[in-house]
Amino acid sequence: MPSALEITTFKIAKGLGIKDFIAANANIDAWLKRQKGFQSRHIAELEDGSIVDMLIWSSAANGRDAASSIMEETADSPVHAAINQRSVVWRIAEVRHCVLA
Repeated sequence: MPSALEITTFKIAKGLGIKDFIAANANIDAWLKRQKGFQSRHIAELEDGSIVDMLIWSSAANGRDAASSIMEETADSPVHAAINQRSVVWRIAEVRHCVLA
């Protein structure tokens, strides 16, 4: 089954923590569930405080389509202010191999 991983890493805005960031994502999570090809989202925090936000899509095209419209369609979301925008690194890649439990 074709699928893609969207991996974004970044720092949370100064003065906020992971709980603040997750709370700010409520409307983004709802928006993602309405996007074609969306399968799941996983948010993790690294030891240095960096955030890894990983989404699984049915195809890279679905992920790119969503990425191209998220800022406009969710412009009023508090999540944008919760991210240090200068620290964002975004990538999407087709899955070439997968092992399931």
